[in-house]
This record gives sequence, structure tokens and C-alpha cells, in this order.
Amino acid sequence: MRPLRPSTSLQHEAITPSLGPARRPRAQASHNSHGHRSLAAASSSSPVPHLRAPNLLHARQPSHVDVVAHHLQSQGILKVTLDFPDPESRYLEHLIASLHQHHGHRLPVSHSASRGWFWDVRPAASDFQTRNHQARSETMAEFPWHTDCSYEDPTPRLFALQILRHDHLGGGTLSVANVDQLLRHLSPRTRLALARDEFEIAVPKEFSKSPERTSITGRLLSTSRGRGALRFRRDILAPLTPAAAAALDELNAALEMATLHLPASDLPSGSVILVDNFRWLHARTDIRDQARHLRRVRWDAVPFGEKP
Repeated sequence: MRPLRPSTSLQHEAITPSLGPARRPRAQASHNSHGHRSLAAASSSSPVPHLRAPNLLHARQPSHVDVVAHHLQSQGILKVTLDFPDPESRYLEHLIASLHQHHGHRLPVSHSASRGWFWDVRPAASDFQTRNHQARSETMAEFPWHTDCSYEDPTPRLFALQILRHDHLGGGTLSVANVDQLLRHLSPRTRLALARDEFEIAVPKEFSKSPERTSITGRLLSTSRGRGALRFRRDILAPLTPAAAAALDELNAALEMATLHLPASDLPSGSVILVDNFRWLHARTDIRDQARHLRRVRWDAVPFGEKP
């Protein structure tokens, strides 16, 4: 496994997303002392690291791959701007192969019994990617807080979204919430309840890989090596005890306190955002542009809560 050595030869930027409600005013551009552009927004202390990929070869360039791996391990979130057209998502395909080869990441997981590594996140009224079942991501409705694949074990530790076309009408804001910050707002009683196997998690039909497995029972919170890991999607969760139900209520209330918002001005077409699925929850506002199109890939599946 290649050691994680951030390269000083690569140009870095940092996105400073908005805090609080998703309708915050648009961030203003500024420059730091090194001349690198950043997006300044009010009162954020958690900038999102930002790299540029000038060409497809960077997906296999050791220095670039090392920096990507470093940020995923340290912050668990990273934006990459592609300075070249990539309609087939070759950058992500090659980058994940490089992370697998040099940093021990497991290869991508399939989305369902009929769908492979990549999943197109775009509105669809018919012709769904899984026969006869429309995924939540294929609607224009908002998608509340969740982690990907909370119904699977092993669970993909990482996912990426490539923005092929952002919402040109102001919808589709991506929000993220840091799990460690979120846990600080929860009582010890709630943290204990979330860590018990007292939750039933249904498997959405569009992502079913086995007709015999319609749900799993388990915990929502795990801690390992001093870090919290959460799996969550409220619409498929059923608490099995009164303590579990009370913990869910407190978790829902705390979510708005640890939120960063990334509108299309921060994630325009040509952007890729990579996220640690255990350390960050995400959500999106409603879609307004029928032509909005993202592509998703999930990889490095491990038992829930396990840290590399």
C-alpha cells in the first residue's frame, strides 16, 4: 500500500460551504495568500478540500492519487474539478482502480442484481435502471438525510458523484453532515441506543440483490479507533424499542446543527465529489431541472463501522 503523502506540486483549493438552511446567499469568490481560489461563505470552519485534474492521466498519476487518498482518510470528503470532458466517467473508473492498486481500496460494488458499478442519478418517468422499480434518486423530489446502502453489510465505505449536468434552475443542492460533529449534539443515552441492534432496515426493491432478503436488523452507530460511523435512511428505518424510537427523534433534531450546503455554484458540471459514507450523511433539495444528471459509484465495502 502506497503511503499517504500529500504532494506539494498539486494546486489545492478549498470550498467553504454554507452553513444552516440550504437557501443561503451564494458564496463569494476570494483568493488566499498562495493565489489559489476558494469559495468564502459565512462562518464555516470545515472547508472541503478541492483538487483539479487537468487531464484523464491524473487518475493514474501517483502524486494525484496519493492526495486523493490522503484527503479521504483524513477529512473523508473531497471535490475534484475535471478540466476535460468525461461523459463516460473514465476518471472515476481509473481513479478507483488506482486507489485499489496503491492504497488497498476494494473495487466498486454493484447497485443491484441488474445494475453494475455506475448508477445515473437523474429524473425518470419510465425506463428505470432497475426493472419496474423507480429509485428515490430517479425522482425530482427532495431526498432527506441518509447514507448509501444502510441496508447492506458489508457497506460501501466510499461513494462518488460526478456532476455531468448541474441543475440550471437552482435545485438539487447537496447537503452533507459530519458524523463526529453530529454526535457531539447527542446525549450519551441516545448514542448508546443508536449503537444497539434495535433497528429494522428495509431493503429498497430497486436495490435488492436477493428476493429472500427484504430487511436486516442492526445498529445505526458504530465507533472504531475514536471515530463515529453512522448508517441512516429514515424512510426505510423502523425502531424496534421505545429507546430506539426516542434516539431516532433526537438524531433527526440534531441533524440540522452539523450541516454544510453545496449548491450548484459549488458543484457545477464537471465536478466530482468523493465522500466517506460512514463519516458523512448527505441529502438533496428537490430537483427543478429535468435535465440534471449525476453519476454515482460506490466502493470499498467493509463491515459497518470498520476503519482502514
